Amino acid sequence: MGNHGQVTPGTYHHGHHWKNAHEEFEGAKQGMWVFLVTEVLMVGALFVGYIIFRAMYPEAFHEAHKLLNPKLGLLNTFVLITSSWTMVLGVSSIQRGQVSRCLAYLMTTVGFGFVFLIVKYFEYSHKIHEGILPGGLYTYKELAMDKVPLFFSLYFMMTGVHAFHVILGMGLITWVMLRVKRGEVSKQFFTPVELVGFYWHFVDLVWIFLFPLLYLLG
Repeated sequence: MGNHGQVTPGTYHHGHHWKNAHEEFEGAKQGMWVFLVTEVLMVGALFVGYIIFRAMYPEAFHEAHKLLNPKLGLLNTFVLITSSWTMVLGVSSIQRGQVSRCLAYLMTTVGFGFVFLIVKYFEYSHKIHEGILPGGLYTYKELAMDKVPLFFSLYFMMTGVHAFHVILGMGLITWVMLRVKRGEVSKQFFTPVELVGFYWHFVDLVWIFLFPLLYLLG
């Protein structure tokens, strides 16, 4: 990530309550970290809940995780890790004043987000077709163990919340791209791109923990 200390104080910034661009960035960054802490608390509660139930019903969770497709999970892991790299390149490009490159990298990042969601769509569709659903909706007869529906309740909740955050991140990146096109974001003022980058990396990091927990460690 870049350093706003490289920007000459007062060159360009938004918000009359800030003295200069550097002060604005530091304030906005602190606000983003506070927001991400609240996100960690929410996601962390889901992780803790899953770990507790997995410890209570290890056999059911072990058998249930075999119904997941680790190849699709690994594919999506690769997709999101690559998207983090293109996001970094997008931030780096706008810091250098390379507007066209920045837009190209941000658009590529959104494209990777779409790929991730398409893979999840096929994964969800297969489970819905087979009756591998949460709670009382579970009708898959080849694995009728007690507490297996609980596993899939947690699976759909955790991956669904994550997918929602991916969609939100894609929307934020698109918003940033529009601001870049309008000239509202540049190498003198790149706070929005950098902060959205923080958010996108957080979303990717959550998946890096979700993938082994659900797909590999059952």
